[in-house]
Amino acid sequence: MIQEIPRTAISGVLALLVLLVAIVADVALFVVGIVQQSPLLVFGSTLLFVALILLFFGLFIVNPNEARVLQLFGRYVGTVSDQGFRWANPFFTKRRISLRVRNFETDRSKVNDADGNPIEIAAVVVWKVVDTAEATFEVDDYVNFMHVQSESAVRNLATQYPYDTRQDDQISLRGKTEEIAGQLKTEIQGRLHKAGLEVLEARITHLAYAPEIASSMLQRQQAGAIIEARERIVEGAVSMVQMALDNLSSRGIVELDEERKAAMVSNLLVVLCGDKGTQPVLNTGTLYQ
Repeated sequence: MIQEIPRTAISGVLALLVLLVAIVADVALFVVGIVQQSPLLVFGSTLLFVALILLFFGLFIVNPNEARVLQLFGRYVGTVSDQGFRWANPFFTKRRISLRVRNFETDRSKVNDADGNPIEIAAVVVWKVVDTAEATFEVDDYVNFMHVQSESAVRNLATQYPYDTRQDDQISLRGKTEEIAGQLKTEIQGRLHKAGLEVLEARITHLAYAPEIASSMLQRQQAGAIIEARERIVEGAVSMVQMALDNLSSRGIVELDEERKAAMVSNLLVVLCGDKGTQPVLNTGTLYQ
């Protein structure tokens, strides 16, 4: 693999001043050759002028958070990342590479989750170039490479986990967003390490059931929520009934046989678990009538 080689370039201001002084001196030399009628001096000053003009093509600018990849006749010679006005060999090709942080949002992909349910998913990826040599020479187009690999990683991640789950210890796409984001970042980074790119953050921006099953899944979620709520209500009601029976027995308020305890438990559960308010019945007889 080709790795980045840091390279320093001399100041462009200094190089420009030297070139200007050299051009002035060369023009003076050309004038002297004309005055002295020296063909050799005129020819030499002309060649020197052409060479000085060629050296001007070595001047270039490196903007902040930017780098220039230098090549000499196809051979990689280094990367200049020092910002400012610089000069290098005019025969170097100087390819501009941005080191700025970029965002990419994947398209909404339709894929089946771990349970086989069709879902729509999309994510945003924050990334930047960290190795200019790998980004330039290891892949054909590092931007397109990042886009394709990110979408592939999102689709692959969606097939590994269910959309939702009622079990707290099981990871789901909707329930464990932080863990899913970390897993997505790791998966994308593993695909981009050959291209000299670094993933700073990756998060799911869109997650929904496919339209053809969205209404059915909504009813399923509502039914699951109702069942879970009922379970908690029943659990609480049983605890309250147990507490009532224990208090009556420990304080000696009333002695109940098993039949009356069963009736009391039934009445309390109806009151505590019912959806609607109960209508009280006043017993004017004895406990048994």
